[in-house]
Amino acid sequence: MSAPRRPSDPSGLERYYVLTGGRSGPGGSASSLDVATLVVSRAAPLPGMQHEHEEILRRCRDPLSVAELGAHLGLPFNILAVLLSDLLDAGRVEARNPIPAHDAGRGPDLALLEEVLSGLERL
Repeated sequence: MSAPRRPSDPSGLERYYVLTGGRSGPGGSASSLDVATLVVSRAAPLPGMQHEHEEILRRCRDPLSVAELGAHLGLPFNILAVLLSDLLDAGRVEARNPIPAHDAGRGPDLALLEEVLSGLERL
């Protein structure tokens, strides 16, 4: 019986361990991240930054959800959350919470829509 083979490139769990410095989950301000949370860069990448941090800052020049960002980078949510935690703590990105579910079902104010429609009809 032979020993299990190890992958020749660090593309699995070893890579994630290195990317996160051994951390398994975010802490502090990033602990409330959701897949729908929008992330926006507040600063440009610095020379010598970790490649993944640079990519996050580049891709988030315009608001991008955590789910979209994870798909672009090919990273699982918990790994991405750790990386975002680093950037949030450094003030390099801003996280905007999604609309709470109890507010999502409410539509716009009906009276306001009627006024807008009335104004458009007068044009």
